[in-house]
Amino acid sequence: MIIIFLYFAAKPINYGFYSNYYTFIYILIDDIEYNTEREHLIIPEYGRHIQKMINHAKTRETKEERNKLAKAIIAVMGNMQPHLRDVPDFQHKLWDQLFIMSNFELDADSPFEKPSAELLQTRPDPLKYPQNHPKYRFYGNNIKTMIDVAATWEEGEMKEALVYTIANHMKKSFLNWNKDTVEDDVIFDHLFELSNGKINLKNSTEDLTDSSSLLRSSSKYGSGKSSSGKGSSGKKSKKKYSNRKRY
Repeated sequence: MIIIFLYFAAKPINYGFYSNYYTFIYILIDDIEYNTEREHLIIPEYGRHIQKMINHAKTRETKEERNKLAKAIIAVMGNMQPHLRDVPDFQHKLWDQLFIMSNFELDADSPFEKPSAELLQTRPDPLKYPQNHPKYRFYGNNIKTMIDVAATWEEGEMKEALVYTIANHMKKSFLNWNKDTVEDDVIFDHLFELSNGKINLKNSTEDLTDSSSLLRSSSKYGSGKSSSGKGSSGKKSKKKYSNRKRY
């Protein structure tokens, strides 16, 4: 219980025999609850009133009364999300959340299998992330996957076309990493090494796409600067922002 006493003294005012007046305020506050002193909410989305209802249901002596209160609480929880209230899986979820909020201490009959604290606290198995450490990182992991697929194909025109497509893409990736020229023999050696000797183009007489063409296409679809602008010279006019704010 908290009592707050406020006292205000005003200047004397002459109203006959009422020469002075004083103000006394008594505020009586009982049963104040602070969030720091309240019980921890297991599922805060349902609020504190639902938690209190579940705690009250745990204290009932007969199982019949506990079952009745549990069904009433489930109905209230379902009313909080009416668009999912009649879905069978959602009903299962509500009952699971009811037992979880009761800290698995509510002895009531459920139409579904009751969850256990051990199952809830069980951690899932860690995901196995692919740990690839390629020797030539500038090619990327997708190139290695494409090479593995191409190595499983039967000999023919389709495989040959795929192999040369992969080789051209490897050359383009090499040029993106090193803005210079590269010989086709270097790409063929890397392709032979990455395929574990299954794809061999070292004795091929067909050349890959020219380096200048690959660089020109990458600048066209990549981060190349646009040549359009005002004026006949093709140069962009620079705008001056003299009143621009600096932060």
